Amino acid sequence: MTVCANNLQHLLYEFSRIDLLIRTYLETVRDDNSEPVEFMGLYISEAEIENLQRSSGFLSTFKALPEEKRKDIEAMRKNQNYKMAESLKKGRKLRLHTLAELFGLDPFEIDVILIGLAPELDLKYERIYAYLQNDVTLKRPRVDLAMNLLCPTVKAKLMSRSYFSHDSSLLTNNLIHLTGDGQNDQLPLISSFIKVDERIIGFLLGFDTPDRKIRDFTLLVRPGISFDDLVLPGEFKSKLKGMINWHIQNIYPLKFLFSGADGSGKMSAAKAACRVAGKDMLVIDTKVMFKDDLSKTADLICREAFLQDSALYFENFGALFEDQGSLTFKGSGIQIRSLIQALKEFPNWIFLAAMEPLQRNEGLKEELMNTGFIHFSFPLPSYPLRKRLWKSGLQDYDVCEDVDLSALASKFQLTGGRIKDAACTAHTLARLEDPSSPVLSMEDLYEGCRSQANQKISSLAIKIDPHYTWEDIILPKDTKEQLKEVCGFIRYRGKVYCDWGFEKKLSLGKGLNILFSGPSGTGKTMAAEIVANEVDLDLYKINLSDMVSKYIGETEKNLEKMFDEAKTSNAILFFDEADALFGKRSEIKDAHDRYANIEIAYLLQKMEEHTGTVILASNFRKNIDDAFLRRLHFTIEFPLPDDISREMIWLATFPAETPLGDDVDFAFLSKFRFTGGNIKNIALAASFLAAEDADNVGMEHLIKATKRELQKIGKLFTEADFGEYSRWIKPSGEKDHV
Repeated sequence: MTVCANNLQHLLYEFSRIDLLIRTYLETVRDDNSEPVEFMGLYISEAEIENLQRSSGFLSTFKALPEEKRKDIEAMRKNQNYKMAESLKKGRKLRLHTLAELFGLDPFEIDVILIGLAPELDLKYERIYAYLQNDVTLKRPRVDLAMNLLCPTVKAKLMSRSYFSHDSSLLTNNLIHLTGDGQNDQLPLISSFIKVDERIIGFLLGFDTPDRKIRDFTLLVRPGISFDDLVLPGEFKSKLKGMINWHIQNIYPLKFLFSGADGSGKMSAAKAACRVAGKDMLVIDTKVMFKDDLSKTADLICREAFLQDSALYFENFGALFEDQGSLTFKGSGIQIRSLIQALKEFPNWIFLAAMEPLQRNEGLKEELMNTGFIHFSFPLPSYPLRKRLWKSGLQDYDVCEDVDLSALASKFQLTGGRIKDAACTAHTLARLEDPSSPVLSMEDLYEGCRSQANQKISSLAIKIDPHYTWEDIILPKDTKEQLKEVCGFIRYRGKVYCDWGFEKKLSLGKGLNILFSGPSGTGKTMAAEIVANEVDLDLYKINLSDMVSKYIGETEKNLEKMFDEAKTSNAILFFDEADALFGKRSEIKDAHDRYANIEIAYLLQKMEEHTGTVILASNFRKNIDDAFLRRLHFTIEFPLPDDISREMIWLATFPAETPLGDDVDFAFLSKFRFTGGNIKNIALAASFLAAEDADNVGMEHLIKATKRELQKIGKLFTEADFGEYSRWIKPSGEKDHV
């Protein structure tokens, strides 16, 4: 007795048995049929009606196969089962047997699938089925025909209805579909047609292409990464590996809830785990999946994982809850609940990957963990790990000799995935300069890093393109020195905290918090731009007055959202108008005072937890609470400029291209106690006046612009204040007085 050479041969053996079953039943029907063959199914004759009338008893028209014929078919089944068993011993993969094992199908259910599959592979069965069902239009087998073919008695036929119920294995696993003629709700069950699912047809024929209904958001991955390839904290990786090995040794389905920033290693860890277990991984993009009916889609995904014998990896799992609120959300919430239930019942490995551990659905997180899900929070890589990731990420590129991996690792808190993306972007930029042999420069890598900033922060803050340098700002020497110390702190904090061990001494406060205080226009925003420009980091300006809400709890939500997005933005946060929140904590007189103090405390907490750079700008340092000042690394005062500084500001304000008249007297203009911001406004206004006159920027334009600036800021002035230039502040024909 030969064994099955391959899956296709085994399938043909099984079809030979089904073919014998159909042909035997066909002979039985023809022997009992008195109608001319050429008119079968075209009309109902008088003789046929008379036969129906003469038949007595319920299901009296049921035709069973002769007992001896059925025994022959069963003997054939036993023979084929023996061949199948011998083939399996030799390691042959037989898809029909695999399908039965996966979904617990018995011989009746297997035969139903084969009966439905026959016309999909050979059109001759369409004509045979039409004849057997006495209708030339019925080319697919009805449930009634399958029952008649497979059931030896009337009782067996009645009992077989359970195989076609909505909770049967055939239907719940979408192995077959029961279709009708557009009147499904009105049709009897036995009138429904059996249609084998297209994915099941492909599977039985040996194809592994995922179901077309889920193909747009799924990808089958054959892991090639090992645990040795993972760049993760040693203790974290050891714990993760130990957990995976325990589940493999105990043959226990492993279910993980992974949380962490994009590129923090969640998918790589899942791939390494699947490689240890010898499993493929079916990756699902949950964001796209959500567009379909979740309950039906979940069934198809789980079935696909069964067929592929793969683990499930749900990427962006938290996207299901971003706009849905809670699980009780009408409509979508019900679908999400059905998805969660399907995942809990799935008997194979599952990885749920989210940016955060379902913060807005703590109940769901607890529910998942109570049903066997294990939560691992992937940390942002430390400074030493970032250096390793940069070294690994750049090994396939040519880089300039001056590329400083320590500086990249210190300034940009990127995950491993984002470091690879940054290197790829830098390579693209280098190719623009030299397509034939691109070499990555530090400038290219800085630009690549900035491109990885979280784009969501742009919806919460204004991005400022820093272009000022040290030559553009006029400040006291000590103030400038403090700003340069800030730059040094940003450049070398990785070295000090990690290489020199200070990180072990601090639990919080590893970021850099700075206060710029001083009157409006004294250079606070310009200084923030200079710092950002000097250290090659993006700068985002946040107006705190826009974030403070009169509604209790809303301010904290706004602040939380901002700092959450800033975790991966790798940018300097510049909080303007800090006085809106950073005033002296008030005495508690009512509920609003209490909640105002809670807002302040919450902001203080988020600043301490943040590992990046935060600059606060305030016009009045004396209003800042001492609790804040103790937690700041730098407090830099921006004083009003003196006469000498103002003259230097006047000289530095005008671009070299601006045509200045010979009569411009900066020494006189510096006597007005303006800030740098006022001076910039006057210079710009004077330039427009000169452009209108088609002339150089002269003293007349500057005096008129000075008068307008004084009026704008509400300062009193007299003609004497302008001395010899007072003639230019008088309106034509009038004496000017204020």
